Formats: sequence, C-alpha cells, structure tokens
Amino acid sequence: MDRLELQKLRELPIEAVAERLGLQVSRHKCLCPFHADSHPSLSFKVSKNTYRCFVCGASGGTIDLVMRHLNLDFKAACRWLQTLSGSPCLGGEDDPTQSTQNGRFFLCTTTQREPSPACTFDATRYERFFERPWLNEEARRFLFEERRLDPRVIRWCRLTSWKDKQGVPWLQIPYYNKERQLVGIQNRNLVKGALPRFRFPQGSQCGIYNLPVLNLLKPGDELYITEGCSDCWAMLSAGHKAIAIPSATLLTKKDVEILKHLEHLGDSPSVIRSASHSGDSPRSIQFHMFPDNDAPGERLFLQLQKVLPSLVHHQLPLGCKDFSEYYQTLR
Repeated sequence: MDRLELQKLRELPIEAVAERLGLQVSRHKCLCPFHADSHPSLSFKVSKNTYRCFVCGASGGTIDLVMRHLNLDFKAACRWLQTLSGSPCLGGEDDPTQSTQNGRFFLCTTTQREPSPACTFDATRYERFFERPWLNEEARRFLFEERRLDPRVIRWCRLTSWKDKQGVPWLQIPYYNKERQLVGIQNRNLVKGALPRFRFPQGSQCGIYNLPVLNLLKPGDELYITEGCSDCWAMLSAGHKAIAIPSATLLTKKDVEILKHLEHLGDSPSVIRSASHSGDSPRSIQFHMFPDNDAPGERLFLQLQKVLPSLVHHQLPLGCKDFSEYYQTLR
C-alpha cells in the first residue's frame, strides 16, 4: 500500500469510522470502549480527525481507533478501513478465531469486508445452519422478552443462535440477496457490554438487510428503511415491509446502487403486471423512515434522501432513541 492510499485511510471521517465500529456518537462524544465508562468521555476532534479519552488516555486517528477497538494489527486495520473507502482488500488473510456451533467448527473474524479474490464467502458452508434455526435461552430472552418481537418475523429472517467454546452466546443473522441466496452472516454478541459486539465470517457481504422482502412489494406499498437489523425486526413486527441500512455513514457503492433501483420499483415489470391483474394503474412504492433520534440518524436520512428523493421523514417521540425503543412502547 503506497503513501497516498494510507493517507486516504487516515482522512476517513473519524466519527463515521467510530459509528461503523458500533460506537454511538453524539455531539462529538461517545462512551469510551477502552474502559468501564458510564459517561461519554471519548471525544472526537473533527478538525484534526482524531479521538481522545480524557479518562484512560486512549488517543489517535482512524487507524489507531480500528486497531485498538478490533484488536487488529496495522495491516489488518488498514484492510478493514479499505472496505469502507471502497478500495479492494489487501492480499492475505486475517487470523481467524475458531468457534463452535452445536459442535460444528467454523472460522469467524471480527471484521466486515467486501468480497475479494483473497476473501470470498462460502455460502454452502453455512446454509445448513439456517435450515432449522435454533434459539438458545439467551437469544429467546433478547428477541422475545427484551425486544418483544413477533415470532413470525424471527422465522422469516431465519435467525439462529450458538455458543462459542468460552460459553459466550451469539445470535446468528443471515444476510440474503433479493433471490434469497445467502451472501453474508453477522454474529451478534448477546452479552451486554462485551467486546467484540459483532463477528463476520470471511467475505460476508453484510450490506442492505432483508432484501427478499422486495419480492413481496405491490403497487403503492410502503417500504420502511431502518438503521440496523434490530430496527428492521421491530418494523416488521409492527406489520410493515422494511429493509435495513448497515450503518449511518459510509454506504458501499453496491448499497447505493441497490437504493437507486428502489426508486424505480413502481416501474418494474413485476409491479406493473401485478397492477394490471388487479385492475389498478401502476403506482410507485412509497418510502418511509424513522431516523434515530440523534445527529447520525438525521445525517443518514439526508444521505438516503439524495438517493431516494421521495423518502418521507417520520419523527420518533421524545425519549425514544430508535424505532426499536418506540416499538416496545407500542406493545
């Protein structure tokens, strides 16, 4: 990697990188992930593109943040950042961590990346995990007691669970393309506050979530766009068709192309045929969004509105940080 490419990685917006790592940034601050923090003490200086914790002393730039948060070496951290900037992966493999699922071994890394010749996703290796989804006690508690989700939604999304060799429970979330082909997996740590929060098998394409729902759209239908899987499950449980954007910033080029095609769904042959069979005139799909109640959520809405000009903004009630919280008040 040359000096120019390295400089591009260092110039990626520090707060956007933090959000992609799962940190909740608000007013240039967030809870520090490097010590037990109950009050946001990690501060971002946008003008210098750096971070600093005034409690534990952690500091640095984008590469330093990724290295420390994901426990990666310099080269692996740069490779992770390259997936955000749209550059190809560097050659070589990450050192995987070996985990078990009901006695079955598979390789799992802590980062998400775009597919490349050096790192491809082997769907055939994982498809059987979702043929008969199984939810352990921790997963059932998280999904049905804490989130109060509709069991039919969990079955539609084919969520399953497993525990690693240390006994840590994980929720396993499959990502499918529109044709219902498995293209990626997100593993979510079910221990609150534990790190890493997420793990992704090598080559996972965890972009826009729940794309198979696009096949169910009819003329004039409403499609809700959420941020993250949890909000998508809540929106589906509330009776709406929904997809999820993986992050508030740094959408991949592939994600943007999919969103651009959504704007013309009402003109697609399948929608037109459906309209003609019902005797209706073709009508465009209506796009809606409840942005998270924070600055990144509003930025995401404005970013998506550039791609989907007809996207309708809905305001969450005060006190609800995202649609998942709002949904729980409706139950």
